[in-house]
Amino acid sequence: MANRTGDLVEAVQEAHKLDVKALFDYASAHVPGFPLSASKFILSQFGHGQSNPTYLMEVETGGAVKRYVLRKKPPGKLLHSAHAVEREFQVLKALGDNTKVPVPKVFCLCNDPTVIGTAFYIMEYLEGRIFVDPKLPGIAPERRRVIYQATAKLLASLHSANIDAIGLGNYGRRDNYCKRQIERWFKQYLASTSEGKPERNPKMFELVDWLRKNIPPEDSSGATGGLVHGDFRIDNVVFHPTEDRVIGILDWELSTLGNQMCDVAYSCMPYIVQIGLETEQLGNGLELIGIPEGIPSQAEFLAEYCFEAGKAWPVSEWKFYIAFSMFRGASIYTGVYNRWLMGNASGGKRAEHTGTHANGLIDSALAFIARKTVLPERPPSVSRGRRQYGTENKVQGLPEGSGRFVPSKKVQELRNRLIKFMEDHIYPMENEFSKRAQSDLRWTVHPEEEKLKELAKKEGLWNLWLPFDSAARAKELIFNGNENAHFDYAHDRLLGAGLSNLEYGYLCEIMGRSVWAPQIFNCGAPDTGNMEVLLRYGTKEQLHEWLVPLLEGKIRSGFAMTEPQVASSDATNIECSIKRQGDSYIINGTKWWTSGAMDPRCRILILMGKTDFTAPKHKQQSMILVDIQTPGVCIKRPLTVFGFDDAPHGHAEISFQNVCVPAKNILLGEGRGFEIAQGRLGPGRLHHCMRLIGAAERGMQLMAQRALHRKTFGKLIAQHGSFLSDIAKCRVELEQTRLLVLEAADQLDRLGNKKARGTIAMAKVAAPNMALKVLDMAMQVHGAAGLSSDTVLAHLWATTRTLRIADGPDEVHLGTIAKLELQRAKL
Repeated sequence: MANRTGDLVEAVQEAHKLDVKALFDYASAHVPGFPLSASKFILSQFGHGQSNPTYLMEVETGGAVKRYVLRKKPPGKLLHSAHAVEREFQVLKALGDNTKVPVPKVFCLCNDPTVIGTAFYIMEYLEGRIFVDPKLPGIAPERRRVIYQATAKLLASLHSANIDAIGLGNYGRRDNYCKRQIERWFKQYLASTSEGKPERNPKMFELVDWLRKNIPPEDSSGATGGLVHGDFRIDNVVFHPTEDRVIGILDWELSTLGNQMCDVAYSCMPYIVQIGLETEQLGNGLELIGIPEGIPSQAEFLAEYCFEAGKAWPVSEWKFYIAFSMFRGASIYTGVYNRWLMGNASGGKRAEHTGTHANGLIDSALAFIARKTVLPERPPSVSRGRRQYGTENKVQGLPEGSGRFVPSKKVQELRNRLIKFMEDHIYPMENEFSKRAQSDLRWTVHPEEEKLKELAKKEGLWNLWLPFDSAARAKELIFNGNENAHFDYAHDRLLGAGLSNLEYGYLCEIMGRSVWAPQIFNCGAPDTGNMEVLLRYGTKEQLHEWLVPLLEGKIRSGFAMTEPQVASSDATNIECSIKRQGDSYIINGTKWWTSGAMDPRCRILILMGKTDFTAPKHKQQSMILVDIQTPGVCIKRPLTVFGFDDAPHGHAEISFQNVCVPAKNILLGEGRGFEIAQGRLGPGRLHHCMRLIGAAERGMQLMAQRALHRKTFGKLIAQHGSFLSDIAKCRVELEQTRLLVLEAADQLDRLGNKKARGTIAMAKVAAPNMALKVLDMAMQVHGAAGLSSDTVLAHLWATTRTLRIADGPDEVHLGTIAKLELQRAKL
């Protein structure tokens, strides 16, 4: 059964008694609504918990009783940086004032130790239930599951808080959290076990050595960084008195910024070990003693959190995070035991066994490290089986109703991680990538690119383009519907994050800020469009042979449609022939602007040609898969775009001379080329518009920075009236176009390709024209530098101008828009 919050109090311990009158006088002067006089003022102490002493203040006046909670530093000599109640107050106030994360309201902070002996703060009292025992005895099985799910969702909500927006951006460092925490807690362990204090455990040194050598790579980048509670577990959560929903998170003493997976692992500790301070020894965790009916398994609880928070499945890092949590717990308990020996532990006699528990945690951590496996390779499908993706429409830290196109908290969290990845890894490498692309090694892949791709996989930023419905088809076709099956790869999220086209739009925009970024996340053209074609129209054999390595990023692809001899914007003009001969097709013709074909990793081409020159106009064309290493495939030359050859990706002219491919390589069947092309023109090619928004934003950023630092005719460019007018107009057009692109993506999700084609066509006209205007303005502000390769502007401009043709000529899109407009007029 749960404990009522009011049942967890006891008489104030002798070591923690304080000046009650001074406290009353201070509260009367500083807490809004606190009585100026009272018939009764009772102070009792919460016995649950082992950190900062916490008291219940009950004030009776006129027969009415008001309750408050006081939390203070312990008396006596304290370890450096420990028990910082002012930080607790800061984080509670920030969350309470700016988010929907349930926390107690704080009223005042007192840093004057002369009032009651130490610093303290006063907050509201939450009347509710606290589940001290994670086994939830006395609770019905169906309610147990709801309670655990609410706890996982709560932690995800906390981790989604926009720390910069709510004033906690400087609350701590986001990078190297685990590395710093290992040194901090090991230092405190050594301080707590110095001469005359508890005996040191030599196994602790072995554990620390292992942890130092196995810190996950994402910890150094801060990609998993954000607000960390530091002591998140079910008994630090207050549930509503009768409903299974959370009304408050308690005990923020260890909160900071850092690696949020540490919070998740700590909340999973009851599955591994059971800590009961009334018992001398640690107990076995739920996984060993048997999980009570209704309580999810550790993997299910973790999957629930990962789904809600948009986090990658941490199969390869979980051993570290759990061992780290036990190590930190051992250090904390050693400190508590040290304070108990000195007589100032807030838990009183309950702290007597903490020294034994500390050593038990060290042993448990080493045993956990020795396990062969600690999590399944893929997450259970609990969340995915219950909900559709993208149903949430609230963003933590943003007001409700702030617009139709407000990203969900899952997307916002992914977006923040993506921005962090770009800032930490891609922008710093742009010059290096550019130098190699202009050197003799131009047609080889920069080694750092492959490293960044592996890191992107680890951080759950891989294949984000993949729509959730296409991912579902892939599971069915490749895995036969078995979600526990997995590809031969070392990371999860091969099938993306389960995003809709609209949700991906917010992320694709970020990637568009750098010409090098999309390929790092396996979200670049033409691979995304080609993968979508395979997912929609490929056979199971074709998926295994070509789609799987494309999804893994092991190979790349090209799309061969445009021809030099005809106007290929009208695909009925193409002349490349695909003739059936027995069990094969023979291909003859020349293609150019086959993007990606120059890449040394390119292995497969999707080629559009004619299988029947006598069939009806739109039934002559077919699409077929061509292994680029097939005899007769000859790459004649790389083509340049305004002088850029985009090495090592490249745009190739290719001749096909009697190229023989198996008949099974035909996609969907003969004469279905236009049908496939129309399917491909939806999601895959709306991505260009999304990226163009990002390119324009990069131009706006560089333009503003330049204008704020360069002077002409005695004043900053930013002070010239003409510039102010131009940059304002650019912003207006950019925001208009962004909304149009998001609307197109939304219609694509809700209505499908055909019904959304008008809005998609509008986006394809508006986006490149807007981006060209913004980038041209940015280049003008940069002067001659804007035309050079010293900035990314010229390359972004060249790529953008290309898309007015490559993404379908403006004239074709305008024709589509006009026809639909006239059709509406006739109705």
